[in-house]
Amino acid sequence: MNAAGSNTDRFDVVVVGFGGAGAAATIEAADNGARVLVLDRAYGGGASALSGGVVYAGGGTAQQREAGYDDDPENLYAYLRQEARDAVDESTLRRFCEQSPGMITWLEKQGASFAGSVPSYKTSYPTDRHYLYYSGNEKAYPYNESARPAPRGHRTVAKGLASGKVLWTKLAESAVRKGVTFIPLAQVTDLIIEDGAVVGLKYRVLDESHPNAAEHRKLTRRSGKIGNFAPDLVKKTVTKIERLWDGGAEAREVRAPAVILAAGGFIYNKEWVAKYAPQFTKISPLGTPADDGAGITLGVTAGGDVARMGNVTAWRFLSPPSAFIEGITVGLDGQRIQNEDLYGATHGDVMMRNFGGKGWAVYDAVSWDKARRQFWSQTQIFQKLQVIYLFALGHKTARTVSALAAKIGVDPDGLQKSVDVYNAGIASGQGDPAHKAPELCQPILKPPFRAFNISDDSSPFLPIPGLTLGGLIVDGASGLVKREDGTPIHGLYAAGRNAVGVCSNSYISGLSLADCFFSGRRAGAHAALQATKPGASAA
Repeated sequence: MNAAGSNTDRFDVVVVGFGGAGAAATIEAADNGARVLVLDRAYGGGASALSGGVVYAGGGTAQQREAGYDDDPENLYAYLRQEARDAVDESTLRRFCEQSPGMITWLEKQGASFAGSVPSYKTSYPTDRHYLYYSGNEKAYPYNESARPAPRGHRTVAKGLASGKVLWTKLAESAVRKGVTFIPLAQVTDLIIEDGAVVGLKYRVLDESHPNAAEHRKLTRRSGKIGNFAPDLVKKTVTKIERLWDGGAEAREVRAPAVILAAGGFIYNKEWVAKYAPQFTKISPLGTPADDGAGITLGVTAGGDVARMGNVTAWRFLSPPSAFIEGITVGLDGQRIQNEDLYGATHGDVMMRNFGGKGWAVYDAVSWDKARRQFWSQTQIFQKLQVIYLFALGHKTARTVSALAAKIGVDPDGLQKSVDVYNAGIASGQGDPAHKAPELCQPILKPPFRAFNISDDSSPFLPIPGLTLGGLIVDGASGLVKREDGTPIHGLYAAGRNAVGVCSNSYISGLSLADCFFSGRRAGAHAALQATKPGASAA
């Protein structure tokens, strides 16, 4: 899968970053006749390979039809318009929705597999019995008032946490079969700009023949998945990896009439997160150390403009078990945060922005005991570890609501009022005043009452992971990076989390990957078309 280049090479299209967006861009460019080089700071995969391998797709996919669900592009658009809002223009979002069923077909052509088995309960990530699920706010208020709910989270068929790795590997293998040249351990230092157009780039690379390369690979493999969930545990290892690379990297240059930036977001850049999204500095970064904004910086130095930089996800999932949705969540003032059946990042965003990142989930004995019974059947191994912590050490217990409030540091009057209002709505038959789905409403009546901390600093065993959603502003039809005045920078494209995209206002599971594939293919096709025109070769 690797190919060493000479000190100066020439290609039609160069892609920076070999994650989901980069892989999609390389495949599409190669399919359109371009000679493609892809560079990656590590060994490929990025955050996409570490992800759950969920692709948000609808509009009538084969898997939806197999499961008996009716969906169409217009219904998908009606839902996603609520999530995306003005992140992309109407024509771009409509094109995304119209192409959505075909996206799954395209991924299957690259070797990925999907299935139509849907769980009967609400979950943030399904077990290996199910590969299609409601992965967003489809069934939650107010989203369900504007579009028919349909399951759209298409999880790549694989065991446990391997879905993301399997999906990316299939794409990478497809790219190489199509003749794409891949150079790992390559970090871009500069774009080459002539007459206002990008015509190539300079980079440093640790060649795999160098003595440092073997240890670099070994340490990277050991720390990758752990760093995704507990980055502080691998800080020293990451530092050593960086030293190995720096000690052996050599300078190279490549010329190409089209460069596509697909190098990920900036969640590992603490300074940028503090600058653009100060409310989110305590969340756990989800991705790799290469998600430091380097690709965005390259685009800005070429004159590109950025937007949505303050939009960061905060994944505070309550389920599984699904009974954990049946209680209520409150801030330190005791006020209800939001309807608990919202997607975890949607609920988390409200908590982070409106409640200072602090909150508690409150239950009575009925819901708590129900959650215990659901433990084995509804959880993956990583979820089991978190739920075991909550059942064993991570909760507070009291015989009354007021006593519970005292134990967890929540205003007792505020909590009692929230509980009373919730119970009264259920008892009256009018339902939860916050509009949680009736089947997920359990009155908080039977002691003992329990609560666990859902704050951004609650426990290392219950982190709030997240990633950045903002980036370079791109043209909706081509993916070309735009300047502040709206004009495109010829020869420079951005995709995935390097760019503002469909998921840049609101994240739901699978939408970032889906946008990576959509924006990567868009950039790859347009770049290949421009780069293979007569006279388009870089000097």
